[in-house]
Amino acid sequence: MTLSLDEVEHIAQLARLRLTEAEKTHYREQLSAILDYVARLQTLDTSGVLPTSSVLPSRGILRSDEPRPGMTREDLLRNAPETEQDQFRIPPVFE
Repeated sequence: MTLSLDEVEHIAQLARLRLTEAEKTHYREQLSAILDYVARLQTLDTSGVLPTSSVLPSRGILRSDEPRPGMTREDLLRNAPETEQDQFRIPPVFE
């Protein structure tokens, strides 16, 4: 499918791009080649291919999400550089 220069200009306008005449010609060739390739892909018979989110096997084996006891406040604050009233003390963000 060959795009016209008007179509390339319209696409550039939608993308808020200012293209030179040489760029318009260059992108016209590239976009037309991409559309031709997509047209070739659409002719493939994919009726026997199941929908999938990835062609790679799943490797992310997750543990079951089970509640368990958390850390105590003393354990959490033990390595803090500064604490105040059982909370982390940090430098002020706003003066």
